[in-house]
Amino acid sequence: QVSLVESGGGSVQPGGSLRLSCAASISINMYNRMGWYRQVPGKQRELVAMIISRVSATSYADSVKGRFTAGTDSAKNTVYLQMNRLKPEDTAVYYCYAQDLGSLEHWGQGTQVTVSS
Repeated sequence: QVSLVESGGGSVQPGGSLRLSCAASISINMYNRMGWYRQVPGKQRELVAMIISRVSATSYADSVKGRFTAGTDSAKNTVYLQMNRLKPEDTAVYYCYAQDLGSLEHWGQGTQVTVSS
């Protein structure tokens, strides 16, 4: 059974930092791509960052470029999202995402990030 479990969400003041982690139940080498989405109530889930394993490339939403960094730790089967210079508009539920080698999609349960003074 494939599972993704996020951790690291919480509340922070504008300008602060948080690091989200997503632990995969199988080797991250079994995924074509892994990344992060976020969603606020009443809006569609939006892509934040995506790592394409085959070409070791990472893409980011324009709104987070230069502030967020996504990466993987294969030894821990973990994908992370380092978020710096957070803004109130970054407030959302963040979801870990993975597409396995069979093109099946998997989602974590979500973790709340709140940026507020």
